[in-house]
Amino acid sequence: MELEMEVVKLEAPEECNLILGQSHFIKTVEDLYEAIVNTVPQALFGLSFGEASGDCLIRTAGNDDELEKLAGKKMLELACGHSFLIFLKNAFPINLTQRLKSVPEVVNLFCATANPVQVLIVETDQGRGVIGVIDGFKPEKIENKEDIAWRKKFIRDIGYKL
Repeated sequence: MELEMEVVKLEAPEECNLILGQSHFIKTVEDLYEAIVNTVPQALFGLSFGEASGDCLIRTAGNDDELEKLAGKKMLELACGHSFLIFLKNAFPINLTQRLKSVPEVVNLFCATANPVQVLIVETDQGRGVIGVIDGFKPEKIENKEDIAWRKKFIRDIGYKL
């Protein structure tokens, strides 16, 4: 059996985040849609799911046409069965990750980020799958006192701490 490896780049549009995960059932699209709107009603998003059996279609949904089209296009580029991709605006992934993990058919979240992502894909004669992700860039140093102060201020500025 031969293996081919590929790197697929994902980048969220400005003021957006992306969430890449793995799931296992056709109703993933509807359940993820409901999870997002029921958790963060003001969120704008597009999502896609790559089927791994039957017609092997890219299923899409969302409440923002451009983000939905982008999610479908990028999922077709990933072409990994039972994977899903969400582009998210007006919400942070931290608002959704626990809720998404509680969707019965969700198996795994690979990343939830605003960083550029490189998705490591392996392909066999049967299909393609995600084997890992590179989320952002390599850390370069340990934070100092000024970095700590900036971090604490930033978290408060965006409303996550008092």
